[in-house]
Amino acid sequence: MAVEPSGKLIVFSAPSGAGKTTIATMVLQRIANLSFSVSATTRKQREGEQDGVNYYFLDKATFEKKIEQGGFIEHEFFFGNYYGTLLDATESVLASGKNLLLDVDVKGALNVRKLFGERSLLIFIQPPSMEVLIERLQGRGSEDDAALQERLERARFEMSFADQFDTIIVNNNLTAAVDDVEAAIVNFIG
Repeated sequence: MAVEPSGKLIVFSAPSGAGKTTIATMVLQRIANLSFSVSATTRKQREGEQDGVNYYFLDKATFEKKIEQGGFIEHEFFFGNYYGTLLDATESVLASGKNLLLDVDVKGALNVRKLFGERSLLIFIQPPSMEVLIERLQGRGSEDDAALQERLERARFEMSFADQFDTIIVNNNLTAAVDDVEAAIVNFIG
């Protein structure tokens, strides 16, 4: 890397619907020296999402060009779209001394660990049960039956990696989960 980072990376992974975005939002409000990493994606922008705030929405050709140029610290292709963390944006935040919170899939998290080693804390947010996860996903109203089944298969796959993370937080009670995540991060960043 061109810049020796002084900040640290906190990496969240979870199955879709486990509550990681809600937890991340709440933790970011509590910890001053923590910024959220905005991922890039080729998926369609959802209602209410803003480019550069929720995601950097890129077309497939642009995303693939950035892959070829080594422009991501991690990237994955799933559900028919690319997702990735931009290297230059990450380096810029870390070089400023801020700590960065990444919301990535399990493979992306493990890639971050390979690159940043002990400068990264991997936190897995787990739903209390598959039944609760199904209820949460159905409650979104954004998935047809086929997409729901695909997300559930993906959830089972992702949960099989949980033991490779530094911390597993079961999101059974949102307040308790946020408190536990905050404590883990504060302990890590000092």
